[in-house]
Amino acid sequence: MSHSDGIPFKNRILAALPAVESAMLARHLVRIELSLGETLHRAGDVIEHVYFVESGFISVLAVLSDGSPIEIGLVGAEGVAGVAVILGATASYGETMCQTGGGAYRMPTSALLKALPEAPHLRDLLLRYVHVFGVQVSQTAACNAHHELSQRLARWLLGAHDRSGVPELSLTQDLIAVMLGVRRSTVSLAAATLQRAGVIRYQHGRITITDRVGLEDAACECYEAVAGEYRRLFGEHPLDVVMID
Repeated sequence: MSHSDGIPFKNRILAALPAVESAMLARHLVRIELSLGETLHRAGDVIEHVYFVESGFISVLAVLSDGSPIEIGLVGAEGVAGVAVILGATASYGETMCQTGGGAYRMPTSALLKALPEAPHLRDLLLRYVHVFGVQVSQTAACNAHHELSQRLARWLLGAHDRSGVPELSLTQDLIAVMLGVRRSTVSLAAATLQRAGVIRYQHGRITITDRVGLEDAACECYEAVAGEYRRLFGEHPLDVVMID
């Protein structure tokens, strides 16, 4: 499926829409570039726009009372940042921050809500995505409570790879610590465990996935639980989304 410029959508939800619904949305979609570290929504702010991600990936962060953030989910080309508006939310519960540069289609929340009654396929896809994202958040909470840090790091790297489509990620130990809710001093130990296993190479703030299958074996069951639910509802692996150029 293409928008009015004739360029195929890379966002999986937009790409799956029938022509009539795609045309309905096209006039409200604005293609924007996302910058590393850019914040799209801040906790407590009104959600004025939603973002259909095309490339790169976004962290959804819960912000604690002392201001400390911790990641609760990732959004890539399989989803939408700000999607809670379809359930009636008006303000952002957490913060959405770009972990990489990339691109997205921005759409006013008011236009999306107005279109939903006349766009049943869009409504169905968004509701499925809300469910899958909820599974991701729930599984992340269980993972953080019960699994070893090296397994959690492997799970996170797989999710980042699924959405970025590139084997090398620019990640400092400080950033990984924030994403996983741990101390910086323990991150190097977890990375070293995966590096000794030969599944990643970590140097100078860059992590390169050298063995995808091995990394899946090193992860806990939480990665496959989320990916499996995505496949059940959308019929494909999230990795298939970002590998299309």
